[in-house]
Amino acid sequence: MASASPTISSDIDPLAACFARMRSRGGRALIPYLTAGYPEPDRTAGLLDVLAEAGADVIELGVPFSDPVADGPTIQRASQRAIERGVTLRWTLETLRSFHARCDVPVVLFSYLNPVIDYGVDRFIADAADAGAAGVLITDLPAGADRDLERRLQDAPFSFIRLAAPTTPPARLLEIAATAQGFLYYVGRMGVTGARQELRQETLAEVAALRASVAVPVAVGFGVSTPAQAAAVARVADGVIIGSALIDALDDGGNAGVDELMRDLRTAIDSV
Repeated sequence: MASASPTISSDIDPLAACFARMRSRGGRALIPYLTAGYPEPDRTAGLLDVLAEAGADVIELGVPFSDPVADGPTIQRASQRAIERGVTLRWTLETLRSFHARCDVPVVLFSYLNPVIDYGVDRFIADAADAGAAGVLITDLPAGADRDLERRLQDAPFSFIRLAAPTTPPARLLEIAATAQGFLYYVGRMGVTGARQELRQETLAEVAALRASVAVPVAVGFGVSTPAQAAAVARVADGVIIGSALIDALDDGGNAGVDELMRDLRTAIDSV
C-alpha cells in the first residue's frame, strides 16, 4: 500500500519540520488536545503556554461545537461550556494568533465542518493561515465527501490533516493517505473520544503496519490516557495524541494537573 502523499515541504511546513526533526533523533511527537475556551476563556492562553512548556511538539486546539458527535462526554462537556461562555471560531483564531506571537509550537485546529461553513470557507482558510495554524482537521469531512472543498483545504497554506480508523479498508486507507498532509490521524479505537483504562491491543499492530506502508507520519488518538499507554503507542507510531485525559487532569488539578500529566507523558514517550 505505497503512497505518494502530498506532504508539504519541511522548509515551509512546521508539521513536516516537526516530524522530520523527531524522526532524525528517533523521537516521537507528543500532541495534546485542548478545547478552546475551557474551562474559562481567559484561561486558554495560560493553558497553551503550559502545554508548550511541558513538552508539546504539536498542539491540537479544538473549536467548540454544539454537536461534537465524534467526542465522548469529557470533550462534549468542555465544548458546551466554552460555547456557553461565548467562545466561537473567530475567538479561537484570535487566541491562536496571540499564542503564535509568543510561541512557535505548531498548532492544528480541530473542528467540525459546520463552524467552518458558517464562518465562510475562503475566509476561514485565509484567517486560519494568518493566525498561524500549522494544520486543520475537519472531523466530519471524510475523504471524497466534497472534493471541491477538500481541494481548497489541500491547496491552503497549512496542512490538511486526515483521519483513518480501524475499520478503514486497505484501498480506502490508500486513498486517504494519498491526500493526507502533515500527519495521518489514526483513530485508536472505534467509538467516541475518551480516557480508557485499557489500550486496544490490536491498535499497535494496525499502526505498525500502516506506518510501514504510507509516507506521511502516523499519530494515534482516541482512548490514549496514561503514560504507559502513550509509551506503548510511541513504539509503533510517529505521534501520540492525548485529549480527554488532559481535560480530566485540568478538572482535577488545574494547570498544575495538566503540567504534571504532560511531563509524565513526555518522560514515558521519550523512554521508548
